[in-house]
Parts: sequence; structure tokens; C-alpha cells
Amino acid sequence: MKLLPTLLRRLRDGVVVLWAAATLTFIAVQQSAGDTALAILGGPDAMPTPAMLAQVRADYGLDEPLWVQYGHYLARLAQGDLGESYRLRIPVSQAIGEQVGATLALASAAALLAVLLALVSALLTANRGRRLRALVSGVELVLSSTPNFVIGTLLLLAFAFYFHVLPPSGSSGWRSLVLPTLALALPIAAVLAQVLRQSLEQVLEQPFITQARARGMSDTAVRLRHALRHALVPLVTLAGYVFASLLGGAVVLELLFGRQGIGRLMLEATGNKDVPLVLGVTLLAAAIYVLVNLLVDLLTQAIDPRTARR
Repeated sequence: MKLLPTLLRRLRDGVVVLWAAATLTFIAVQQSAGDTALAILGGPDAMPTPAMLAQVRADYGLDEPLWVQYGHYLARLAQGDLGESYRLRIPVSQAIGEQVGATLALASAAALLAVLLALVSALLTANRGRRLRALVSGVELVLSSTPNFVIGTLLLLAFAFYFHVLPPSGSSGWRSLVLPTLALALPIAAVLAQVLRQSLEQVLEQPFITQARARGMSDTAVRLRHALRHALVPLVTLAGYVFASLLGGAVVLELLFGRQGIGRLMLEATGNKDVPLVLGVTLLAAAIYVLVNLLVDLLTQAIDPRTARR
């Protein structure tokens, strides 16, 4: 396996992605409506004086040209310093660290559930009866086309407000994690199941599958021991889609279910023009994206070594 070239290439690409994410987010936040100094002081309701606004701009370097502020930010970033949150008045790394656990718990549970549901659905329905496949495919199409906040709302109405079996909000205990995990996992599982089923059906028509059946292997053994491994490559390459769906869905669902987390922190920071915190969360997302793509490359090569020679 050509591991070193892959790592070096991904390291180079990762640096470019992080720089681009930091630059684009910096420009977008700076050009958005509103006065950053006013946001730091608490907004219009605080009724700050012009002298107070001028002092804040001088303290935070907001009176300097934009390119100078950008240069200072990159210099701090190169030293591993994400800065201090304008509104929370704590280091950005600390603010993210206090919230990232809840988001990781939700995203990890949803990713695991989505993959398990996709595997079960595809293994049980690939090359089965036409009616069964049509029924399951129809359900998957509906789920994949439905926004996760709609699914979350329906789950809330059913299990929290009608049956009263699960809490409608909160971040404590496993029971509060069930509904947002389902809402986040179901659309992703539907897409993954469709891709995996199509890949499995192609693999099940290959000659080596026929030979395995001729040796007396059961259908279940053929699917699990031979077909699944070859069908997993398209599923692994969708990890980028899964990651984007998890992050995007977490932003909405953390608000819908009243959960703490990175998504909620990002929305509040954007509304408050908390530039260091917005940039910190964006860089975290970009870093995870780079790491996910590296793992995808390595997993793809492990599943199908022929990809290492491309």
C-alpha cells in the first residue's frame, strides 16, 4: 500500500482547505451586516457611547484595515491561537471544547445507526422480490427527500407529546439522544442503503459469486463474506456526504431539540458577529473534513488494494 504518498498529498490538500476555509469565512463575516464593535458591547440595547465603541475598536484592532486584521489572524492561527470569543470572553478553544462533546455524541450515534440501518436494508433486499424492493425503495426515497427537521418534528409529536415515552429536549442522559439521533440518521441511512443495494446487486452477478454458491455456501454467507466487502467501496466514498449531512443536520436539530452543541454555538456566534468563534468552528469543521477524507482514502485502499495503484 502506498501509504506515504497518500498522507503527503492529503496533508498538502488539508493545509489548502484550512486556509481557504479560514479566508472565506473571515471575509464573509466581515462583510456581513452589523457593527462588530456594537455586537461585542451587547448590541443596540446596550446603548454604548461613541467613545466606548471607539475604545473597543482600538482594543480588538477593528479600526485597522481589513487586510491587516486578516494578517494578524493568520499569524495567530499559525501559532495555534484561535483567539478569544468577543461575547463569551473566553478562549475560542475553550468555548468549542465545552460544546463539542454533545455534538460528537449526536453525530457518532447518528452515523453508527445510519450505517447499520443501511447495511441491514441493503443485505435483506438486494436481488430479492420486486415488490419488496419497490416497497423499501419507496420508503427510502421518502426519507431521503424529507428534511431532518421535518422528521424530527414528527418524532417529537409522536414519541414526546403523544406517547410521552421520550423527552422532547435536553442534553442529559441517553433518552434525550434517541429522537435527535433518529431524525439525523434516517435520511442518511436511506441514501446509503440505496447506494449499497445497487452495488450489492452488481457484485452478486459476478462470476466469483456464482463459484461461491457452487461450493455450497449459503446465501447469507455469500452476501456477508464475499459480496459485502466488494460492495462497500461506494459506501465508504460517501463519507464526505455523511459528514456534511451530520454537521448540517446537527445545527438544526440542536435547536429543535434544545440541545447544546457546536451547531447551536455556531448560530449564536454568527448572529453576534463573534468573528473568532465563527472562524474557530469553521476551522474545526474543515479539519474534520480533511481527516475524514484521509480515512476514506486509507479505508478504500484497505478494502480494495487496486485503488492504491491508481
